[in-house]
Amino acid sequence: MTASSFLPAATQMIYDMGLQHLLDGITFECPPAALAEKQKVVRCVLEGKHYSSEEIDRIFSASKAQGKSLYYVDEPLLASIAPDVIFTQDVCEVCQIDTHCTQQAVYKLDKQPALVSLSPNNLDDVFQCAITIGRALGEEAAAFAYVTALQQRLDAVVDRLRQHRSPLRRVMIMEWMAPVYNCGHWIPYQVAYAGGVDMLSNPAGDSIVTPWEKIFRYDPEVLVIAPCGFLTGRSLDELDLVTKVPGWENLQAVRNNEVHLADYDLFTQPSASTLTDGVEVLAHLFHPHIFPPPQHLQHKFRSIDSRAVTA
Repeated sequence: MTASSFLPAATQMIYDMGLQHLLDGITFECPPAALAEKQKVVRCVLEGKHYSSEEIDRIFSASKAQGKSLYYVDEPLLASIAPDVIFTQDVCEVCQIDTHCTQQAVYKLDKQPALVSLSPNNLDDVFQCAITIGRALGEEAAAFAYVTALQQRLDAVVDRLRQHRSPLRRVMIMEWMAPVYNCGHWIPYQVAYAGGVDMLSNPAGDSIVTPWEKIFRYDPEVLVIAPCGFLTGRSLDELDLVTKVPGWENLQAVRNNEVHLADYDLFTQPSASTLTDGVEVLAHLFHPHIFPPPQHLQHKFRSIDSRAVTA
């Protein structure tokens, strides 16, 4: 059995379950451990380039309007690997290569692999994707053990919130800064597990452009900025995209110094383990008096002095 993973989340879950010996052929955006030892099959025309948030939005929007993909497959390399199964997705053609592009790349192969699309809409779906991966690799028991351990971590968060009778915090998770995108798919469910509610979100659906007027009316108590594909340092470099918006300083989250940056893979990379990490980080950010900062995740988020930034 040889599998290729055309999305980082699947690669992460394969490694989490200890099944990486079955994997060869990954994307250029996969986790570092995989990049260090696996062959990169999926590439992107923007790979290695540095664009601003606004430029990235324009490039991807134009590509989508023209029906083109910015991703491509190294077909000779894929043929040499000759995988039995390829994991792909249909959630977002902007963030990752999709099943249609994958089909175009594999139809010429002498050995036709099984294409397994992992396209979750909510958090339960993400956990089910782990089971699907394990089953496709003939390692279903490893997948169930993996999911059970993660569910226990989520249950521990909920139990502590109930024990302290913590009220829900009114929050916003920002998936992009220019233009602003709300959060969608599984992220609102992460928010709920962590003791918050994001009324600007789109549960189980796509994130969409959200006007500042709507954000100002909503006036979140807590704002978490985690642009797709950005680590906290990159978000900090472009923070003026939001802090210079007229009215920013009037937001409750800004006035009360509850603005935070977080790594994208806590939210927009849908692997069961990283999303569970994301819930634990959010629980701390929403309810710091109940949840201490997760020690092993402290490098993945930072609180900003939004009053100093505004000043």
